Amino acid sequence: MERHFYSVGLADVPHWLIETPTRDSGEAFDEPWMFTDGRVLPDPGAIKAQISHPGTRRMFVFAGVEETPIGSEVVANVFRVLAPNEVQLFPVSIEGESERYFVVNATKVVDCIDEARCLEVQHYPEGSFTEYAGEYRWIYGLRIDPAKTEGAHVFRLKKFKTAFIVSEDIKNALERGGNLGVSFERVTGPHEPR
Repeated sequence: MERHFYSVGLADVPHWLIETPTRDSGEAFDEPWMFTDGRVLPDPGAIKAQISHPGTRRMFVFAGVEETPIGSEVVANVFRVLAPNEVQLFPVSIEGESERYFVVNATKVVDCIDEARCLEVQHYPEGSFTEYAGEYRWIYGLRIDPAKTEGAHVFRLKKFKTAFIVSEDIKNALERGGNLGVSFERVTGPHEPR
């Protein structure tokens, strides 16, 4: 039986907007995208995040333009139980919130994009951004090969780290927690008819 995976993104539901996390002092991190880079990080120390737009408080959202995954204690526990060796959970205090939240840093990068089954892939134009040479600018109708996921439950994609991918087990556990500010788009199997 094929394992199914999902790309996690912001849902089209009312939710609060959280700014890019910073050091507790308010100082920006040298690499504000580090929590979306798919690598093990040294302990960043105390982290905080401001609310840039109040709205419905959700248990799992993406913060700032870097789309840093931030989840409640319930969300963190899903990752602790189902993918303990594939994430780092860094406590983050959110302005005006007493509930504990965590930055969810996926530490694994997997080379499993099935380009032939994606609806459309866009590469960076040659010579445009040398630091992104060989990477995808964007992918529509993303598809991955589940046979190449190395047994992982949560990961970033090689050459397209924008995507935050979770297994069906994690998706189902997160949905049981409810009140999510994220949606799940299946990235395995055939495309749904339009």
